[in-house]
Amino acid sequence: MSVGKLYGVGIGPGDRELLTLKAYRILTTVPVIAYPTMENGKVLARALVADLISPQQIEIPMPLPFSPEKSSLPYYQAAASQIASHLQQGRDVAVLCLGDPMFYGTFMYIYKLLAPRFPVEVVPGISSIMAAAALLGAPLSYRDDVFSVIPATLQRETIIDRLSRCDGAAIIKLGRHFPKVREILRELGLIDRALYIERATWVNQRVIPIEEVQLSDITYWSLILIPSNSYGKISHCHPQ
Repeated sequence: MSVGKLYGVGIGPGDRELLTLKAYRILTTVPVIAYPTMENGKVLARALVADLISPQQIEIPMPLPFSPEKSSLPYYQAAASQIASHLQQGRDVAVLCLGDPMFYGTFMYIYKLLAPRFPVEVVPGISSIMAAAALLGAPLSYRDDVFSVIPATLQRETIIDRLSRCDGAAIIKLGRHFPKVREILRELGLIDRALYIERATWVNQRVIPIEEVQLSDITYWSLILIPSNSYGKISHCHPQ
């Protein structure tokens, strides 16, 4: 018996119309679908495509700790073991991933554990950063600009160094680190360029001026964009 194929399926940032045709085809035809669940029981990835999942499809919830205090490896190993049992029996499995599977996605860890043993195909998805840039009208890079993605969990000095070396940036994983990030933006004179958005493309999306954001507003699904330093300086575009 041949083994099944593992799919890492990016389902985009939240807006169902941003789901790719390939993702749709795979989600509606594979016999097994796996998806991460949060410790509080929320299953966001599945909820976004719930009406595409049929009763005939086998589902594998993957409980994952979204907390720096807990090691996630045992959880990923347990999920990979469940997925592997289906693959070994010849059943294809699609793992749902918000945004893009290979860009800060939970699928990367499943991929690392199972790719040496099974055929894998990754289906790219639109990341929240790209969606946020489109919604905010915030060009991220021009010509030879350097664009950086900076986790707010980094040390203060590291964030300052990274921001000083790029023309545009996205700051993610804000959470309790938001006050630190906002103070850095003030110090570097970037506060007026910086744009805050949460739940980009969702029905409850919010765009708030940085100086008006309260710590209680911050969700896991929030980020800050700093458009290209060239934004507003270019009056004519000359292709090179």
